[in-house]
Amino acid sequence: MMGLAAAYRSGMPRVRVRVGRLGWVTDQNLIAVDVEAIRTRVRDLLPALRTDLEDLARIPSVSLDTLESFDQANLDASAEKVAALLRAEGLDVEIVREGGQPAVIGHIDGPPGAPTVTLYAHHDVQPAGDPTLWDTDPWTPTEVDGRLYGRGTADDKAGITAHLAALRAHAGNLPVGVTVFIEGEEEVGSDSLPKILARHGHKLAADAIVLADSGNWEIGIPALTTTLRGLVRAVVTVQTLDHGVHSGMFGGPCPDAITALIRLLATLHDDEGNVAVAGLREGHAADLDYDEARLRRESGLLDGVQLIGTGPILDRIWTKPSLTTIGINAPSVENASNTLVPTAAAKVSMRIAPDQDPKAAYAALRAHLEAHVPWGAKLSVTLSDDGPGFSATTEGPVYDEARAALADAFGVDSVEMGVGGSIPFVAAFAERFPDAAILITGVEDPDTRAHGSNESVHLGDWEKACVAEAVFLARLGALGR
Repeated sequence: MMGLAAAYRSGMPRVRVRVGRLGWVTDQNLIAVDVEAIRTRVRDLLPALRTDLEDLARIPSVSLDTLESFDQANLDASAEKVAALLRAEGLDVEIVREGGQPAVIGHIDGPPGAPTVTLYAHHDVQPAGDPTLWDTDPWTPTEVDGRLYGRGTADDKAGITAHLAALRAHAGNLPVGVTVFIEGEEEVGSDSLPKILARHGHKLAADAIVLADSGNWEIGIPALTTTLRGLVRAVVTVQTLDHGVHSGMFGGPCPDAITALIRLLATLHDDEGNVAVAGLREGHAADLDYDEARLRRESGLLDGVQLIGTGPILDRIWTKPSLTTIGINAPSVENASNTLVPTAAAKVSMRIAPDQDPKAAYAALRAHLEAHVPWGAKLSVTLSDDGPGFSATTEGPVYDEARAALADAFGVDSVEMGVGGSIPFVAAFAERFPDAAILITGVEDPDTRAHGSNESVHLGDWEKACVAEAVFLARLGALGR
């Protein structure tokens, strides 16, 4: 069946449709958007936008507050910078805190009766990690072969500047009301977001919400992210002795905690590498062409290392559960002694199907561990954090106009894709604003390496993303007329 966006472009007659509080709309004014004028305007704006992106990326706004003592004052500096940029575009701006890091909320009215769109991004970033693993300084944005390298250049300060581009492209003539919400602790789980939504949610209500924190299918092919896996993280602790003892004297009859922990962790997967925890749901991913060669190229999987799990690769990445050991507390190799270690712990990260209840998933994980702990070892399982997945229904004029805007900007049709990672704030927005169309977009691509060394944004796709958002605002405004 031809979608609404295709019908609009083909000139086919269209029927009236109901769009939430937008009311009944027809097709007569939906393509009255001068895409080339917007594209030219954005191109003229690019030098200043590039400067803004680089200035933001130079601020080490790491929201992780650990013993490594990342200076949290950088979060304040970053929020102030974002606030200043939004004020310069005429928005009424405030910086809010609800027990966590600063978030920025800005608003500007559109024409009377026009719909409202909320634009989301986050200004906090991951730590840079080992600087020797970077080819350039992580806090000095550097262009190499058409990509801008640096921590936060893609995730998610490019998202902030895409919102700025959309505002500037329509400066003085916004077709819609715009609210901008720039979060300050997305990288550490958005702990204070529920309080922000509870106390400030009325300021964020909109007909459409654009969450610019995802990626595209590949360079040059845009995407709307329609599914996200949920998340459960837990610490598993095993104890076998009340104190360490000589391995030569007692090794043999007495199990050490590290070996017991390893045996327990090994039960979490079957022989083919599928997650072996009973009670976890599975789903089917979008039917897109994604082969093993592409997976190996994008992941850096070493030659000879086999894939694990069964079923289509995209199912394994996007909709089936996965379980990873992300850390172990045990003596290091350098500091090892001939001792039976009494206690060992591991942190596991479990990604769950988009429609899986995280509390039920944690209960299933805990039950599995309790049933499989070896040799009567003492077991403790502690939930670190969890978050629900997300599955969007992408029908209706707002989604059609979003797809049309992406096609206008990129010159090719967009795809609908899943993401194996978890973005808990998306579900929070969906719950708080059930009548809003939620669009998950972004500027990342398979080479972005967000969270890793050599993070970068493809500058050509960044420009197209800026154009797409500006065109979308124009199309959304047309829906409200």
